[in-house]
Amino acid sequence: MVENAEFEATLDTTDEWIRSRSGIERRHFAEEGETTSSMATAAAKAALSDAGLVADDIDAIIVATSTADLTFPSAATMVQAQLEMTRGFAFDVQAVCAGFVYALCNANALIASGQADRVMVIGAETFSRIMDWTDRSTCVLFGDGAGALILEAQTGAGTSDDRGILATDLNSDGRYKDLLYVDGGVSTQSTGHLRMQGNQVFRHAVEKLAKTATTALERAGLGAEDVDWIVPHQANIRIIQGTAKKMGLSLDNVVVTVQDHGNTSAASIPLALSVGKERGQIKPGDLIVTEAIGGGLAWGAVVLRW
Repeated sequence: MVENAEFEATLDTTDEWIRSRSGIERRHFAEEGETTSSMATAAAKAALSDAGLVADDIDAIIVATSTADLTFPSAATMVQAQLEMTRGFAFDVQAVCAGFVYALCNANALIASGQADRVMVIGAETFSRIMDWTDRSTCVLFGDGAGALILEAQTGAGTSDDRGILATDLNSDGRYKDLLYVDGGVSTQSTGHLRMQGNQVFRHAVEKLAKTATTALERAGLGAEDVDWIVPHQANIRIIQGTAKKMGLSLDNVVVTVQDHGNTSAASIPLALSVGKERGQIKPGDLIVTEAIGGGLAWGAVVLRW
C-alpha cells in the first residue's frame, strides 16, 4: 500500500494536492515478482470460493487487461493454467479502463448464444509498470489490482426483474487516441509510458458516462429512479460525482473505492463490486449500473441485477 505522502519525497506534490484533485488517498502496487496473471489468479480463486465452485466448473475465462505479463500468450490462458483448469477456453479483452465492461458484454454474449454456461470475468492490471515516475499529473493516480466475478446461465422471465445482465451499451471513438495512451508498444519496439491529457479526459468522461448509463437503462426498460447502486470505474472522485449528478442520483447511491485503490483501470469495477458486497451495500436483487471510460476512447455501461 502506497500513501499519497510517499510521493512527496520525489515529486512536487502533496497529499492535499492529490486528494483535492482526485479523491485518492492511497493505492497498491504489485510486489517484485507479482504479475497481472498472478493477481488475476488470486482474484479467480477468491471468486470460485465465494461461488462454491471449482475451476473445471467454468467454461470460459475472460481477462480484461492492458498490462498482460507477455505479448502472448494471453493472461487469461496463464490464469487457466494456474487454476489447473483442464477444459474450456480463455482470452483477453483490451479496452483499457473500459475493459471490464467490454469483458462483461462478451461474457453475456457467450452465454446468450449458448457457447458457455459459466464465464469467469476478471479485471487485472499492473499499471505501476508503465508509469512515468517524473510526471506528477499521472503517476500519483494509478494503482495495481485484480477482481473477478462469475456469470452463470439461468432461465428467467425475460423481464427487468431477472437476475444477471439486463442490458449493455458499448462505444468507442479512435479520434481521441491522443487524450490517453501509452507511447510505446510491440510494433514500435519500445515499452513506453502512460500519457494523459487529464482535463480533456475529464470533459469527455462525465458526459459520455452519464449518456451510456442512461442508454443501457433505457434498453432494459428502466430509469435512474430504479437504480440501487452505481458501481463506476474508479478514476477520479470528481468524475464519479459529476456522473451521478448528471444522472440525477445521490452519491449515497454510488459505491466509491477510489480513495483506497486509485485508478486500477480494468480492475476497478470488480474491486468496487467486491468491496460493495463486503460492506453490505450490494445485496441480492439490487439493480446495479456499472460504467467506465478509458483510452481509445472506449466507454460503455452494463445494467445488471445482483
